[in-house]
Amino acid sequence: MITQRQHRGFILAIKAGEIMMKSGGEIYRVEDIITMICRACEIPHVEVFATPTGIFASIGSGGEDGDIKTYIKSIPARSTDLHKISSINALSRQFVNGELDVESAINRLKEIENEGTYHIFLRIFGASLASSLFCLLFGGSAKDAIAGAFIGSIAYLFSTFLSKYKISYFIIDFMSCAVATFLALIATTVGVADGTDFIVIGVLMLFVPGAAITNALRDFLTGDMLSGVARMTEAFAISVALALGAGFILKIWLALGGIF
Repeated sequence: MITQRQHRGFILAIKAGEIMMKSGGEIYRVEDIITMICRACEIPHVEVFATPTGIFASIGSGGEDGDIKTYIKSIPARSTDLHKISSINALSRQFVNGELDVESAINRLKEIENEGTYHIFLRIFGASLASSLFCLLFGGSAKDAIAGAFIGSIAYLFSTFLSKYKISYFIIDFMSCAVATFLALIATTVGVADGTDFIVIGVLMLFVPGAAITNALRDFLTGDMLSGVARMTEAFAISVALALGAGFILKIWLALGGIF
């Protein structure tokens, strides 16, 4: 017989795994956290299977005639939020060590889920700084770095605006990179920058799916082949979108007789 505490602990485990998955956590980490929390609630039997788009978990009281509860949670969208991943890890350790009861942990989970991201101005500043530094790293001039900082902030702001309308990440990355390439071409044409390619590469690095590629490799190494293939396919699709966005604008610019 599954007790009320075990049932609430199961809900806590699923919610923690959901937030972890939505924040960009690895598959093995999601499965481990759900299993650890359920074990801490003295649930005899736990089975967890997670994919990048869903969590499937079952608990039971043990034995052939024991109670079984199964929970399926869809994960429609994912992002990268390392702060939430760290908070979930800390919460799970506190719960397993007995520092939090089930209800307190659930309330803390709600607080973590509702935590906002960094202020938009700080994120724009970070995007502009990253764009300019990458531009310098790949060999651009000081003028290219300044133009890259300005264009990077615009491209990031544009992508943030599009994401509010639940548009596909493929289209968002395509359009953001297209806008950045167009602005880089304008900057070099009017003489405020020296090299279009350095600016485009610097801004493009903002959207390169580095976390997805890293998680895909980690999933492969831990034996989660399905998740590894899914994440790697997603990363490949994003890379194609970025290349198409830049190539599309360059092709039109050349067709119209522009010089870059």
